[in-house]
Amino acid sequence: MDIFANLLHGFAIAASPLNLFFCLIGALLGTLIGVLPGIGPVATIAMLLPITFNLEPVSALIMLAGIFYGAQYGGSTTAILVNMPGEASSVVTAIDGYQMARRGRAGPALAIAAIGSFIAGSFATILVAVLGAPLTRAAQQFGPAEYFSLMVLGLIAAIVLASGSVIKAIGMVFLGLLLGTVGTDIETGQERMTFGIPELSDGIGFVTIAMGVFGIAEILKNLEQTLSRTVLNQKITGLMPTLRDMKEAAPAIARGTVLGSILGVLPGGGATLSAFAAYSLEKKVSKNKAEFGRGAIAGVAAPESANNAGAQTSFIPLLTLGIPPNAVMALMVGALTIHGITPGPQVMTKQPDLFWGLIASMWIGNVMLVIINLPLVGLWVKLLQVPYRLLFPAILLFCGIGVYSLNNSAFDIFAVAAFGLFGYVLLKFGFEGAPLLLGFVLSPLLEENLRRALRLSRGDPWVFLERPISATLLAVCVLLLVIVLLPSIRSKREEVFKEE
Repeated sequence: MDIFANLLHGFAIAASPLNLFFCLIGALLGTLIGVLPGIGPVATIAMLLPITFNLEPVSALIMLAGIFYGAQYGGSTTAILVNMPGEASSVVTAIDGYQMARRGRAGPALAIAAIGSFIAGSFATILVAVLGAPLTRAAQQFGPAEYFSLMVLGLIAAIVLASGSVIKAIGMVFLGLLLGTVGTDIETGQERMTFGIPELSDGIGFVTIAMGVFGIAEILKNLEQTLSRTVLNQKITGLMPTLRDMKEAAPAIARGTVLGSILGVLPGGGATLSAFAAYSLEKKVSKNKAEFGRGAIAGVAAPESANNAGAQTSFIPLLTLGIPPNAVMALMVGALTIHGITPGPQVMTKQPDLFWGLIASMWIGNVMLVIINLPLVGLWVKLLQVPYRLLFPAILLFCGIGVYSLNNSAFDIFAVAAFGLFGYVLLKFGFEGAPLLLGFVLSPLLEENLRRALRLSRGDPWVFLERPISATLLAVCVLLLVIVLLPSIRSKREEVFKEE
């Protein structure tokens, strides 16, 4: 079968010494930023984007992907040992993981988290490989009208699945779309919203917005918090879970893997939503509901499996349709764009080394993470004792050097600082940065496909409703908005996010 030949080709690409090195770097960095609360994969990838400019596209994507799914592994370590999730998707793991650690069962909790993550990651990798080709073929049948409607659906789904106010999420999407139009119009040559500033004639840099809104804003937010870390002092022994632990965890791992794989594909979904959904499902189907919150091993296995599966299947819409389903995938679009690659169905046909090499590297990365995480638990615990005030100056310096190196422009540094302050204000008022970034990334593609569709239809706007696939996608958009704005659904949604 073609898929096995393609996977073998992918392993040949991923197993080259250089790509193995960058896969290891990504896995280590991902684990590190997952362990250290207050950084996160979005901010880290935003900071590292300038570095990828000088790397081969395959190596760059392999490293960035490793950071993303590696953070899911690292986040569970702090959630279990310190009751302080290093990554948002590990919030649920802390509920039962920390209780297990307090009862002297930190070893089995960490082991089950690693095993569940590896199984889920391996399954998700196979799923990406299997669904890649058919989805790419389907996407190649799409015209401009279908692509426009698909992107609108992606933005609507991001609004529906964003935590907090729907109105605020809509506002952030529109702001992102607006920022994406700044610069010179490719078709007319007219400058738009540049305010006479020459540096804006080429538009606002993706790295500038990402690094400011996520990197700098996150640092400012963390500086105002006093993190008290109570690290377990007892020695972690007995890493191997018992047979009973495995029997209890196995169904939870299976359910978490399947649920996470499905939710990861959805726009606005990904690792965090998958983890919360898996924990809720496990709590409902479990025969021992009273154990949850007191150290149930299924309460560790399910969310850890789901967040890893969700992290990796979120590559499916990016690689096949060119639609980033979450903020991290939007950063991946930026990484591809830096190398002159347009995300979408043509990646598989025109860049097979990139497509299959990235997929194969995910499995290799998951093996590396199991090897890295369990033996080095002691090292990660010691890193937790490093005060954040010693970390943030180095992070700021790294951001400044990275953004300046792209264009050798001082204007970019001031722009990052401005977007950092803007991002901090957004956080203070409860606005999310992810919908803004998704809107910004999709803005040029949305405008291009809108114009192309109208040009082909001689200016007839009904073309979006006359074509069946486009009309169906727009109908789903309207249905989603109507459902989420219903008073009963809205109150339930707010209640769920308050629990989170």
